[in-house]
Amino acid sequence: MADQTEKKKGFFASVKERVLEFGRFFRDIKSEMKKVVWPTKKQVLNNTIIVAVVVVIAAVILSLLDLIFGFGLGMFLQTAV
Repeated sequence: MADQTEKKKGFFASVKERVLEFGRFFRDIKSEMKKVVWPTKKQVLNNTIIVAVVVVIAAVILSLLDLIFGFGLGMFLQTAV
């Protein structure tokens, strides 16, 4: 079997290769960003309002549950003593 030694790339060759990969990465990003369908201003506003309403409803429900369970635990601990 013949010895096959792989030739190592020089430092500058590997740096050049990295720079080319970096450039290709940004070209790919640019082409993918052209494919994105951005929502309209009306859709963004509508979705924002929906999220805010759901957050407020969840906060109210959790606050009520906290009050109920806190009151129940307080009553339980008072009767246990």
